[in-house]
Amino acid sequence: MAPLAAWWVVVLGGVAALVVALLDVVPADERLLSGIGSVAVTSAYTWALVARAGGRPLLFGALALLLGVGVLVLDEDWLRTGAAVMTCAVASVLGVMVTVPAQRFVQAARECALAVLVAAGGALAMLGFEPVIAQVRFEYTVFGLSLLAAFALVHRLGAGLHGLGRRGLVGVLGGGLLLALTLAYAELLRRYGPGDAVDSVLDGVRWTRETLGAFPRPIETVLGVPALAWGCHMRARRRQGWWICAFGVAATAPVTTALMNPATSLLEAGLSVGYGLVVGLVIGFVVIRVDLALTGPRGSRARRAEAEAAVRPEPPRASALQ
Repeated sequence: MAPLAAWWVVVLGGVAALVVALLDVVPADERLLSGIGSVAVTSAYTWALVARAGGRPLLFGALALLLGVGVLVLDEDWLRTGAAVMTCAVASVLGVMVTVPAQRFVQAARECALAVLVAAGGALAMLGFEPVIAQVRFEYTVFGLSLLAAFALVHRLGAGLHGLGRRGLVGVLGGGLLLALTLAYAELLRRYGPGDAVDSVLDGVRWTRETLGAFPRPIETVLGVPALAWGCHMRARRRQGWWICAFGVAATAPVTTALMNPATSLLEAGLSVGYGLVVGLVIGFVVIRVDLALTGPRGSRARRAEAEAAVRPEPPRASALQ
């Protein structure tokens, strides 16, 4: 318990330093204070991710600390940008890896909220490093690294490709197709601009931002949160659920980069993430219900019995997965 308590002290202390620097509530060097907070959070997150993956947390946590201090001392833009990218990637993957199996949808919703909260800590740490890079390139880089790292870890946790199974294969192919379509459409809009067919959609986005204060991030809402909810629900029953959870970085990665846009206020960024979480959970609930309807037992009593029996063993949240 002592290492876990120390970890919480470092994380909460780092987040507090970042918030104080961001709000400018005390007379201090804001840049130095935010840098210290970023290094603290990044080091603690690295320690937690390596520990969860069954590696050597002290070694990699200390290495992250030394590299972070070096970034602050040298104070080069490219070093700060690289540190920000790695911070976001680590936070994105940690948000997924820290989840546990969920017997029921309510528990799956809790795991999604926790993953988003972990990623939000990474967003604050990213801001403290003050990256200097185009927003779109930064977001794509973070998402790509996060997805590769998540699938590399899941390949071990999911017993390799031979442990994918038919359901896992369908989930991975479906998630990959949805991801490809979403990214391709976003790139087409960015390069060539919207056509007449999507003007009404953009009008709806503007109305939502003006009325509700923000618009949910599409990839988080459509893919990331539903995949993470369904994956956690499946993990209570089958190991293949880890393959679905890997797409959860589509929810956590956008959260870590939510503060990258200087035109977006803290309130709007928070509302956007919150709306995406809520709408994504609604979609995830529908996906889980469809999955149970197609593969689960018939009748409410049988479904309750199935949920009670869904207790596939997995290490606790604070323990190594292997």
